[in-house]
Amino acid sequence: MTTPDITLYTAGTPNGVKVSIVLEELGIPYKVKEISFKDEEQKQPWFLKINPNGKIPAITDHSRGDFNVFESGAIMIYLCEHYDPEGKLLPKDPDSRSQVIQWIMFQMGGIGPMQGQAGHFNNYAPEEIPYAIKRYTEETKRLYSVLNNALEGKEYLVDNKFTLADAISFPWVRAHFLTGISSIDEFPNLKTWIERIYARPAVKKGLNVPTPDKVQEFTEHPEKLDEFVKNARGFFKFTSTDKK
Repeated sequence: MTTPDITLYTAGTPNGVKVSIVLEELGIPYKVKEISFKDEEQKQPWFLKINPNGKIPAITDHSRGDFNVFESGAIMIYLCEHYDPEGKLLPKDPDSRSQVIQWIMFQMGGIGPMQGQAGHFNNYAPEEIPYAIKRYTEETKRLYSVLNNALEGKEYLVDNKFTLADAISFPWVRAHFLTGISSIDEFPNLKTWIERIYARPAVKKGLNVPTPDKVQEFTEHPEKLDEFVKNARGFFKFTSTDKK
């Protein structure tokens, strides 16, 4: 196996920490380049050569000819294909592997977009649109129920062990209160799953890349969330597309 030499381009968002969690879980050495949304680094020509979509995260694998990978799910799969020979996070068994990839698609096609829109319309939209708030919030909760049901009698989603299936949805679901869903008590399996994953040392390390874990800070100091949302509204001034 090639000795990894990876640069991670990221920011402290749910999509960003997905990749740092995987890097930490697999013990892969990496360098971090924090991307500044304020300076719109993600739209600068040098970064668009790495990710033509102009969003974080992305990686450059210098040990494999400066090979670039963008889209968080694709990065996670890439890292396992090249640096997870034991199949720790992406199983070698074809059926188990398929199940993990199914949950990756579930997050990228469902939880990420729906929860992202719920957060936008609850917190950042320039005008209040009740229909959009209800639509995206309720759909996010429906997706939570899918996970909650899948976790019945299990600690993790696939083969009852921590895999990419868990790593990809965890950063989003743990941030539920940022999207207008103040409690997930109605999803007890999901709630204990979050607690179980957060207790993993590598996960805690990954959540603090490239900056201290804001979600944990807001959990411990709820008053800071309102201040953050207020500042973010003034900074981002959302009128078209999401920078993250």
